[in-house]
Amino acid sequence: QVQLVESGGGLVQAGGSLRLSCAASGRTFSGYAMGWFRQAPGKEREFVARIRWSGGNTYYTDSVNGRFTISRDNAKNTVYLQMNSLKPEDTAIYSCAADTNANTVRYYDPTRYDYWGQGTQVTVSS
Repeated sequence: QVQLVESGGGLVQAGGSLRLSCAASGRTFSGYAMGWFRQAPGKEREFVARIRWSGGNTYYTDSVNGRFTISRDNAKNTVYLQMNSLKPEDTAIYSCAADTNANTVRYYDPTRYDYWGQGTQVTVSS
């Protein structure tokens, strides 16, 4: 059984930084890709970033490109989202997700991800 557990959320002032972690367990993830999504109150779930466990390109939504960085530590089975220069509009519940198919067709579509964590709240005050 695949389990994803996020941590690292919290309250931060605008311009600050947070690092989210997603610890994965339950199987070998080498052929997977991992994504971060977020959902603000009253809004649809939004793609944030994606990375393959085996390396290669990373993908970001335009609004976070240059501010957020996704990375992974294969030895720890953990994916990170470093968030810098945070803005109030970044406030949301952030969830990590595992995609058992690492190809990049519609990588931003949450329906292609097979496993999800419970989410962690990020609140950015102005």
